[in-house]
Amino acid sequence: MSDHYEVLGVDRGATEDQIKKAYRKLARELHPDVNPAPEAQERFKLVTHAYEVLSDADARRNYDNGGNDPFGGAGGFGFGDIFDTFFGGGQQRGPRSRAERGQDALIRVDLTLEEVVFGVDKTIEIDTAVLCGTCSGSCCRPGTSPSVCDICRGAGQIQRQVRSLLGNVVTSQPCGACRGFGQVIPDPCLDCRGQGRVRARRNIDLKIPAGVEDGLRLQLSGQGEVGFAGGPSGDLYVDMSVKPHDTFGRSGDDLTCTVDVPLHDAVLGALTKIETFDGTVEIEIEPGQQTGDVLTIKGKGVTHLRSSGRGDLKVSVQVNTPTKLDSKQKELFRTLAKLRKADSIKLVKHTSGFFSGKRKG
Repeated sequence: MSDHYEVLGVDRGATEDQIKKAYRKLARELHPDVNPAPEAQERFKLVTHAYEVLSDADARRNYDNGGNDPFGGAGGFGFGDIFDTFFGGGQQRGPRSRAERGQDALIRVDLTLEEVVFGVDKTIEIDTAVLCGTCSGSCCRPGTSPSVCDICRGAGQIQRQVRSLLGNVVTSQPCGACRGFGQVIPDPCLDCRGQGRVRARRNIDLKIPAGVEDGLRLQLSGQGEVGFAGGPSGDLYVDMSVKPHDTFGRSGDDLTCTVDVPLHDAVLGALTKIETFDGTVEIEIEPGQQTGDVLTIKGKGVTHLRSSGRGDLKVSVQVNTPTKLDSKQKELFRTLAKLRKADSIKLVKHTSGFFSGKRKG
């Protein structure tokens, strides 16, 4: 096995900065993109691995101790080692997988009220982590492969013997050189820098069901970011944001709107047409219609999210009292007033709310 200090050309007492400078100098000379010679590639792998070990304080300490410190480097014992031994820390767990599950992602989708009524298909572009197309998640430069860690020899764990009140016990901890993977990447992929994934923009097709509400969150399994080293993708969460409509509102699964009715139509009655999300609908203003009256048009509301059918369209009547009249119009109203002398301005009987009269149990 090559001596890591000799590979980098530094003394055993070299500082972290000296080790880093030596690695950078050799990497510039031996990198395959600069030096295609076969012997240069082999030296580059040795240099990279040597730097991985010596740049990590724990891995360097283990390496300096020959990879097996009989007394944990401290010549004694610690209560943490004893507890680790008896509560699982001393068990050999083997190398862990380099592939990890990706992070979940959260996006917001803006919807119109009409899209909520009927549902809509949307294609959105998101910035996310995707599988590296160069190494396909292996993290290695094409044509190369991971190497077995020469510190833990592929175990992913470093065993050490400590002296305790109960005698000598053996504990294990993740290898600092390979971070518990059991393998190192001597020649990482240049495109993803050994991550197995890259940032990119991709399109996602969303099928938004009818009846969603503002603030509702949908979960799309496996549509989040790709994990490290080509691990499984996380989930994508989609928050619904419904824009206010100029004419229509929403109350549960009912749509609401208001029609402005001229005074004469409110008195005499009329047929009129209004534009809805379903097209033109005819409504009848009955004679004597009052402000606040509600006309119901069945089945023209929002589609139910979790069942079939739709809510209703509730049309509120607002009688428009004229404020500007010419002399002829005023005279007509005076004539009407004389004909309806029985009508007068007066207080009306107070009506309690539906629930106010109920006794509390």
